[in-house]
Amino acid sequence: MAGHILAIDQGTTSSRAIVFDADMKSVGSSQEEFTQHFPRSGWVEHDPEDIWNTVVSTVKAALRNAGLSAGDVAAIGITNQRETVLLWDRQTGRPVHNAIVWQDRRTVALCEELKQKGLEPKFSAKTGLLLDPYFSGTKLAWLLENVEGARARAEKGELLAGTVDAYLIWRLTGGKAHASDATNASRTLLYNIADNCWDEELLSILDIPAALLPEVKDSADEFGVTDESLFGAAIPILGVAGDQQAATIGQACFKPGMLKSTYGTGCFAVLNTGTSLVRSSNRLLSTIAYRLNGETTYALEGSIFVAGAAVQWLRDGLKIIGQAADSGKLADRADPTQDVYLVPAFVGLGAPHWDPEARGAIFGLTRNTGPAEFARATLESVAFQTRDLLDAMHKDWPDGGDEIILRVDGGMVASDWTMQRLADILDAPVDRPTILETTALGAAWLAGFKAGVWPSAEEFARNWALDRQFRPQMRDDERKRKLAGWHDAVRRTLTHN
Repeated sequence: MAGHILAIDQGTTSSRAIVFDADMKSVGSSQEEFTQHFPRSGWVEHDPEDIWNTVVSTVKAALRNAGLSAGDVAAIGITNQRETVLLWDRQTGRPVHNAIVWQDRRTVALCEELKQKGLEPKFSAKTGLLLDPYFSGTKLAWLLENVEGARARAEKGELLAGTVDAYLIWRLTGGKAHASDATNASRTLLYNIADNCWDEELLSILDIPAALLPEVKDSADEFGVTDESLFGAAIPILGVAGDQQAATIGQACFKPGMLKSTYGTGCFAVLNTGTSLVRSSNRLLSTIAYRLNGETTYALEGSIFVAGAAVQWLRDGLKIIGQAADSGKLADRADPTQDVYLVPAFVGLGAPHWDPEARGAIFGLTRNTGPAEFARATLESVAFQTRDLLDAMHKDWPDGGDEIILRVDGGMVASDWTMQRLADILDAPVDRPTILETTALGAAWLAGFKAGVWPSAEEFARNWALDRQFRPQMRDDERKRKLAGWHDAVRRTLTHN
């Protein structure tokens, strides 16, 4: 019997496929990077064919590396970069424009216009989100307004739209299924997370025809089967979740009060609030953590746009490290008497500030400041930003308890120095699991659970294993001094003080 699960992890800079066996162990994988396009300052796009081609080739390579065929796979789980949006031809599947990526800032003016009309409270009440270019809705409105003929074709029913998961499902099923899941839908600015449906009023405000949008399903559900010609056999697609929600599942954060933070290109902290839809008064996002068997579990989320991307800047922009892994060793050599702060607002600041016009700045430079101090300031900026998120979460959900143990994943968590500094700044334990590929694991669990070959949430949670716990070691007075310096640096960077 087919007992393997295939996870497709379609990310911002690469696509990956991982094959897991019935014991939830990885037995074959493949990863391919693809080109980022920056047609104007602040604009970020992907060629949809690059997304599609890298997904197909990594799936084939992962199966080959595992020594398996498609017939050995019980189900596929998909996880994806979330707020990236596509618009394509219903008949041919040909995109009418490049995908507009979650990092893209081209709709700043539209978001400001909607705010000035007093509409942000309406959007927030229905979607849990803020009016920011980060989310998919205003990007889709831009495509309809700016791609020649797109609006007329959309109104005739000739086009389809969706986030990356919906586009992949459509292509994988040969155009037979136009579907998404509740977690991805909850990031569009168009989905009512209390009523669990596309919101007609919000669609009307943004002038988006409802017929463009996919059917929204549970995160573990039947999303169609792959076209047999792709991989040699039809495989059911049974699990879908946006990348941060998939990581929350992969970290087994199934209980209210559990928190995970993923440190990749950006940093995303997600706090499970159970069946309670907690409204944020501190500019965090209320979102859907997952929807299983028709029951919605909610979360508070804080999004930091630049985390690992700042380390890439040290490597590629400043060229002061040869590889990302060198950053912790270099930071460890920094002069402890220098207080240097980097505010990495390269594409604006996310939660809890939401200032898309802010730009990166560095404070506290002296004649003795060098590469080591830059490295330390860069890694500390990730810890400081995480602390800001956790403080906001405490204020929004005081009933959630004061005892925080943070589960972490993503590329940056391999650095012991960074994780220790994170625990120091948070004044809380940081748990690093043995399996760091939690995003793919979460998508695989959804599919494996639905297929009946993987265990229940409770048993899956019992299998979660700790690699190392980092406990705070910094003195209180030093932590307070550092945090005060950070908050002063952020205040100087914001454009809307």
